[in-house]
Amino acid sequence: MYYDKDDARGVDGTFMWLMEEVGELAAALRGDDIDNLREEFADVLAWLATIANVVGVDLGEAVALKYGAGCPGCGQLECECPDAEKP
Repeated sequence: MYYDKDDARGVDGTFMWLMEEVGELAAALRGDDIDNLREEFADVLAWLATIANVVGVDLGEAVALKYGAGCPGCGQLECECPDAEKP
């Protein structure tokens, strides 16, 4: 939708916008306004997809490669990793 603008902004500028939106999401999570939460989650997702596009990463493919077979830690579709371990 905005590829030319995103490309012109570059990775650094786009990353800064992503971080700003993550900050807004953090603030929204401290409240109880579900409409604001929806908006901020959507903004973070949009800027994450934007930066992936700028650097040439297919976000859908990246998610499928990492999580398509289940948890990358234990390999199960429903994570069975101990609570103290990542993820």
